[in-house]
Amino acid sequence: MIDINLIRTQKDLVKENIKKKFQDEKLKMVDEVFDFDIKARSLKAEVENLRSERNKTSDKIGLLMREKKKDEAEKMKKEVSNINDKIEKIEKELEKLNAEIEKRMLVIPNIMDKTVPIGEDDSKNVELEKFGEPFVPDYEIPYHADICEKLNGLDKESAGRTSGNGFYYLVGDIARLHEAMLAYARDFMIDKGFVYCIPPFMIHSDVVTGVMSFPEMEAMMYKIEGEDLYLIGTSEHSMIGRFKGQILKEQELPIALTSYSPCFRKEKGAHGIEERGLYRVHQFEKQEMVVLCKPEEGMDWYNKMLSYTVEFFRTLDVPVRTLECCSGDLADLKVKSCDVEAWSPRQKKYFEVGSCSILGDAQARRLQIRAKGKDKNYFVTTLNNTVVASPRGLIGVIENNYNKDGSINIPEVLQKYMGGKTKIEVK
Repeated sequence: MIDINLIRTQKDLVKENIKKKFQDEKLKMVDEVFDFDIKARSLKAEVENLRSERNKTSDKIGLLMREKKKDEAEKMKKEVSNINDKIEKIEKELEKLNAEIEKRMLVIPNIMDKTVPIGEDDSKNVELEKFGEPFVPDYEIPYHADICEKLNGLDKESAGRTSGNGFYYLVGDIARLHEAMLAYARDFMIDKGFVYCIPPFMIHSDVVTGVMSFPEMEAMMYKIEGEDLYLIGTSEHSMIGRFKGQILKEQELPIALTSYSPCFRKEKGAHGIEERGLYRVHQFEKQEMVVLCKPEEGMDWYNKMLSYTVEFFRTLDVPVRTLECCSGDLADLKVKSCDVEAWSPRQKKYFEVGSCSILGDAQARRLQIRAKGKDKNYFVTTLNNTVVASPRGLIGVIENNYNKDGSINIPEVLQKYMGGKTKIEVK
């Protein structure tokens, strides 16, 4: 959610930002907020004047009662009662106005960084840099589900019976490799100075609306029936929610956290959810990084966090590239975002394994997360980035470490998490 002062003073800037995101249907909302805000401020001033008048009248009543001028005092009590009625009526109108303002402010997109490329959809995203040499061996690499099944590591058929499409059982060494990646990701981020955290896996609706846009929520979140609880789609949701309504000490910033969680997503409208593989599923596990910092430090942290994910995958012998999201592909709360994509030697193309985002003060403003500065309190900047999400990250490791005989080399950094094993072999 942007600062309403931007609409008061730079309405054209807000509208131009909306146009660059190809969301022209929202342009009228800016004018509506502008008009509602003028009226709301006028009503607030009227209420303040009425309260001042009521206080003065109340003081006179006390004086008249002391002077035993009961009739005059009773007359003024009626005046106070009338003022109270007026205040109540205006406050109800003000409440409705504020609700209309908030409804629109929650869907007016955040102001993008000037460096964000302009484009209608993800086809206009821009490749920034490649890391590692994409390699295609002289032998065929099977579909990752076939590799896992041959290694007795995947059972989607049973998961279909217990849970339906989009679920899976990982078994044996494949399951162990999956967990090894998460354990390594945890230690990798701790070594970078991040504090490890395991958050709640369910959150209240006010936290959901604080951390994401409505279209994202509708497409992603599972609601617990009969309760004000949602299953998290990523640990970022509960990690940022942890600071809801807090005023942080400036000297505590930056707060750099790395969190583990299972993640649950509806993947509403997604293509391929019926497929037998592991690329798009309803549940997965993830190691995340989350940072709260001063606004002026935000972009430095963004670049640093992005580099950590690249470094992580390169230590797993997986070539990657960074792909900057264009304006039309950028979620409404985000200022700037970049995907990390892993090389698939089977498909001979890259696929998404993570995403790094800076959100300015949008989440902090919605959740009222501030820092106590020298002169005044201010909203902090929030950032999030995937270290690794598995089993999607697992696909990258399997394909890039697959041997002709059907075995998989275990990257050196993961071997200690697998009891010293160097290879997963067909039995």
